[in-house]
Amino acid sequence: MSGARIGITTSLEDGRQTLDVRYAEAVEAAGGLPIIVPIIEHEETARAIAAMLDGLIITGGPGITRGLIGSLPEDLPAVDERRDRSDALIYRALADRPFLGICYGMQFANALAGGRIYGDAQAQAASDAHSSERGATEHEIEIADGSHLRSILGAGRMLSNTHHIQAIADLGAGLRVTARAADGVIEAIESADGRIIGVQFHPERMLERALPLFEDLARRARR
Repeated sequence: MSGARIGITTSLEDGRQTLDVRYAEAVEAAGGLPIIVPIIEHEETARAIAAMLDGLIITGGPGITRGLIGSLPEDLPAVDERRDRSDALIYRALADRPFLGICYGMQFANALAGGRIYGDAQAQAASDAHSSERGATEHEIEIADGSHLRSILGAGRMLSNTHHIQAIADLGAGLRVTARAADGVIEAIESADGRIIGVQFHPERMLERALPLFEDLARRARR
């Protein structure tokens, strides 16, 4: 095991914190040490937790409300305000360490950088359905030449799963697009230095193709 301590944020549903075990399994499979980050309320707590971590994953979740364009559709509940505050606290406390944002986590990082998010990309951007609950299936994404993501995954294309209704409309400061679906939906972003990497798909659900994302995070955090 690398010893890289990777914080993993939780969802909050009806007052209960939840986490899909596949996130922790992915970090462990990559040689990292998964550390579950609780819902917190104070900056002091965030700084204390950050002192114990080498990297951070913000996981998938409900509808993001920061930077929202329009309103959320009926089939996508809004994120609990306590999770939103907690995610912001821990993200900012770890602003100097490697970060992987997954689905909601990517959109969240983009919004904190001043970017905007479609409430319903299918309705607002005339995109295809990107949620399996709306009938979408796996689709191919094209990964940008010269991107950190391409060097991590070692290919210019990848078959991606479909588990999102929202999508990035406008990029936040310091971020660039590194992958898109055929309909133009942004599927990945990153910072120029590669510290921030965000993916719209769920790599923890397809480790046979996407384990290198977690291995890269653990490797960067170990440094």
